[in-house]
Amino acid sequence: MPMLKAEHHLIAFEPAELPPGPWLVFAPHADDETFGMGGSLIKAHAAGIETHVVVLTDGALGGNAKNLVAIRRDEVARATQILGVKSLQCWSEPDRNLAVTPAIVDRISQTITAIAPQSIFFPGPMELHPDHRAAALLVWKALQSARPSPAATALFSYEISVQNPVNMMIDITAQISIKEQAMAVYASQNGMNSYPELVMALDKARTFSLPSNVSHAEAFYKYAPEDLQYSLAEVLQAQIAKYLAQDAD
Repeated sequence: MPMLKAEHHLIAFEPAELPPGPWLVFAPHADDETFGMGGSLIKAHAAGIETHVVVLTDGALGGNAKNLVAIRRDEVARATQILGVKSLQCWSEPDRNLAVTPAIVDRISQTITAIAPQSIFFPGPMELHPDHRAAALLVWKALQSARPSPAATALFSYEISVQNPVNMMIDITAQISIKEQAMAVYASQNGMNSYPELVMALDKARTFSLPSNVSHAEAFYKYAPEDLQYSLAEVLQAQIAKYLAQDAD
C-alpha cells in the first residue's frame, strides 16, 4: 500500500552550508532582514561573504512615533552594521500598501543586475503580512523577467514571522547572541510587541529535526532553477502537495 512521504522529504535533518556570495536580501520592512535571517547574515559576514540588503517600504505605519520613517532608517542602518552588511538601500514604497507593479519589478530587476548576486533572498510566500507576500511576488516576477543564469544565481525564501514550507536550515547557534543585539536595535518595533522573543521561539522551533547541538536555526526554501517557469503560486502549491503525496509501492 502506498505510504505518505517520510520526514526527510519535507524537512532537513542536517544544517546546510552557506549559499555562495554575494548575497542580495529583499526585506519588506526595516527589521525583517534581522528578524528573518539576521543570524545567517552574521555567519555570512564572518565567512567573508559580501551581503547586500534592500528595504522596500518606508515603514511609516509601524508605530506612532513622530518621524517614524527616519527612526526606522536609523535603526536599520545600525542593525545592518551589526550584521556586517556591505550595502543597504532603503526605498520608499508605502507601508502596508506594497503593490506588485511593473515599475517596482523593473527597479528590482535593475538592482539584481547592478549587484550581480550569487544568491537572492526574499520572504516566504506564506507570510501573513501582505507586504511580505507582495515582496515575494515582486522579486519572483523580477527574476522571471531578468532570468539571471541559473548556474550563477541561487534563489531562496526566508521566514520572518511564521513557518513556511522549507528545505534548508542554517545553524545560527554561534550567532544567536549577536542576532539578539541586532534585534534589540529596533526599539520602535519592539515596543509594539515582543518581537525578539517571538523570533527566538521560531528559531528554536526550527531545530526540531536537527542535531541536539544546534540551539537555533533559520529556515529557508531553496528553489530549483526550473521553478521560474511557473508562477510563485504554482510553486507554492507543489510544495504543499508534497505533505500529502504518497510514495509508490
